[in-house]
Amino acid sequence: MFFIKKIVFSFPLMLISWSISQANTSSNIIKHLHLPEGFQISIYADNVPNARSLALGNANLIFVGSGAEGKVYALQDNNGDGVAEKRYTIATDLNMPNGVAYQDDALYVAEINRIIRYDHISQQLAAPPKPIVVYDQFPTNRHHGWKYLRFGPDGNLYTAVGSPCNICEPQQPIFTSLVRLDKYGQHVEILARGIRNTVGFDWQPKTHALFFTDNGRDYLGDDLPPEELNQWSKIGEHFGYPYCHAGYIKDPEFGDRKQCQQFKAPAWQFKAHVAPLGLRFYQGKQFPNKYHQQLFVAQHGSWNRTKPDGYRIALVTFDQNKPVSEEIFIDGWLTSDDEVLGRPVDILEMPDGSLLISDDKLGVIYKVQYKKS
Repeated sequence: MFFIKKIVFSFPLMLISWSISQANTSSNIIKHLHLPEGFQISIYADNVPNARSLALGNANLIFVGSGAEGKVYALQDNNGDGVAEKRYTIATDLNMPNGVAYQDDALYVAEINRIIRYDHISQQLAAPPKPIVVYDQFPTNRHHGWKYLRFGPDGNLYTAVGSPCNICEPQQPIFTSLVRLDKYGQHVEILARGIRNTVGFDWQPKTHALFFTDNGRDYLGDDLPPEELNQWSKIGEHFGYPYCHAGYIKDPEFGDRKQCQQFKAPAWQFKAHVAPLGLRFYQGKQFPNKYHQQLFVAQHGSWNRTKPDGYRIALVTFDQNKPVSEEIFIDGWLTSDDEVLGRPVDILEMPDGSLLISDDKLGVIYKVQYKKS
């Protein structure tokens, strides 16, 4: 990988050995993964610690946010061979910079309590400028405080503020909300509430409907509540948390305060605890037609289920703009004896129609391609 080339010239033998070991580990993981016939998966980049959200810049430049690592990276495939030869560190010591978004050669980064911007970033990858603060009025709570960040079809920034707890009734309106603001950090508005923790959303092609994942509460057992895929339609919608889960399950602590009929039910339900995060409607032409305008979802995997579940890429199929079925697209990150090899986080479509997938456990970015036989 690109990091191995860099390390040969500038680091001691101990680190060279570590890098080779990391590359070998990545290659071994690939052997465990299962994809539909005709699809291939490879390592686009390794040594991207705690790789989380992905954003596409210009000239096949990929930006990667992280969580506890506190760093933001830029990856570049200069020769078109499907491997990022260059890795730049854009920022360090940030406060869980999970979310990244790109527009007009500016990189936007969402930390716990603020959104910052790096202007003319593609021209300054090796020596990034100091960031400009776009907005800094989000809460500082770290519990579900990491943020996803995307530009919508309307040119505005979208993010979310999760619940500061597993289950509670937050008093500040900003918690459990979907938020929209312009690229200057102004005109901030709460679009919806009752969202426990979303770390992924995308807009459906043609309809421009906003779909987002939401991770359900813990400690209701192995199979409750279902995780959610929700569709936001209008300002003021409420998706149920903490009173009602998955549209029909009254919370044992807060459910008596409201009726489930008051809230908007999910568009689709995933199995409990699979932790759906990043998602992407496929709009490319490389994959077979059955995948066109269908939804790929990264299921990060359970952390406290008796028998682990998730750790896969799911495909949610839509018919007449509504989700109607779910199937496994990639699995193998969870072995038959419940060993966790990797945890997919986000999905990004490349200009050639291939997909990139981040893995925050292994610290790699995968590339998925379809090769006609």
